[in-house]
Amino acid sequence: MKKFRLINEKVITVFLCSMITLFAFSSFLSNVDKEVLSNMFSSVNMIEEDTKEEFVDSISELSKENNVTKRVIVYDGMTMSELAEKLNRSLKSTIAGKGDIFASYSLERGVDPYLAVSIMLLETGCNWSCSSLMRKCNNVGGQKGSPSCDGGSYKSYPSLDEGIKGFIDNIADNYYAYGLTTPEAMNKKYAASNMWAIKVNNYISSVKAKCCTQSG
Repeated sequence: MKKFRLINEKVITVFLCSMITLFAFSSFLSNVDKEVLSNMFSSVNMIEEDTKEEFVDSISELSKENNVTKRVIVYDGMTMSELAEKLNRSLKSTIAGKGDIFASYSLERGVDPYLAVSIMLLETGCNWSCSSLMRKCNNVGGQKGSPSCDGGSYKSYPSLDEGIKGFIDNIADNYYAYGLTTPEAMNKKYAASNMWAIKVNNYISSVKAKCCTQSG
């Protein structure tokens, strides 16, 4: 009986201590300044936001680095933009700045862009001043056909871009398609003079020698 009473006293003591502790903690919370608590939570949120920003910045930098390393080579060790820039260094007068269409459409049709530009330069004289056929009718390669340019046998195109594409189509469909892929092979069909191939090759050497700035 005495032992049982001793146990009850211990239980009561533990219970009272627990109640006093709970009451004290409740009193502490009620006395804490709400503004202090708000500032504490705000600080935590700011840390989380800073961490998020740092993470996003890291991902962006990594993405930029990957873009720099992924250069898509399309021709002669160059990207499309680098090739267009290189061709532009040989394009003057009315044809200036058309390196992009010469580069992209030549490759699309499987034609050597150096060859296409070189034939155009020889046929139009655009290394100095473009021919009247090109200036009036956008004919960049001396193609014949309809619609007629000023009533003659040479073809007229609605725009310079269409004229360039038509010229490259002519090379692809009427020369490359039959295995005529070099100035020497094309000479007899394209021009009467045997000097035509020599002149085209000279232009090719000149176009290739033009340096272009590589982009990252």
